Amino acid sequence: MTRSYEIRVCLNTACGLRYPIMEGHSFGIRCPHCLGETHTILKRNISKQNEPDKNNENTTEEKMIAVLVDNIRSAWNVGSILRSADGFGFSHAYLCGITPTPEQDAVKKTSLGAEDFVTWSHHKDAVKLIKGLKKTGWKVLALEEHERAHPIAAQKLQLQENIVLIIGNEVTGVDPELLDLADEIYFIPMRGQKRSFNVANAFSIAAYALVEQTL
Repeated sequence: MTRSYEIRVCLNTACGLRYPIMEGHSFGIRCPHCLGETHTILKRNISKQNEPDKNNENTTEEKMIAVLVDNIRSAWNVGSILRSADGFGFSHAYLCGITPTPEQDAVKKTSLGAEDFVTWSHHKDAVKLIKGLKKTGWKVLALEEHERAHPIAAQKLQLQENIVLIIGNEVTGVDPELLDLADEIYFIPMRGQKRSFNVANAFSIAAYALVEQTL
């Protein structure tokens, strides 16, 4: 279904807030900042952005790339990861440990329906899962600062391999036993003073780097 939205501007000259509202949204015509009167300056339709592009479907088995999300607490981060996974062509998400699943509304709110196109499964023990994937020939990558880690753009990946990228807990990082099982560990070079990105942002950076290398 095609939906529409409006861009509204507050008539209060001391405010002048410009903001969008969706058609039929409970967030109404009053300015959310000063509660003043507003007027519509633009109306647009939102196309069916969640429909898959048939031209972009992966039809070759060698291009299968999955993400393993281990013990991430934030449902918002999980939803964002699923959305990015769809955008970068990941085919599956392994949600492990305490990681919330799309059965929770908070995940769906940020995934915006990406779970309809990225299949997912929940697993209690990521270590057991990875051991099983390795037995079937999967290449295991992890994103973590580690003595074995290489910069994320340092090496090309082979399309002939099924690949799973592990991302870990927001505070404790990737489980040490998963790092021991990883074929390669990557880190994202940083220029600022902080030593880490938000986990969902870090996944997006890594996913882009990995997908770009396989094109």
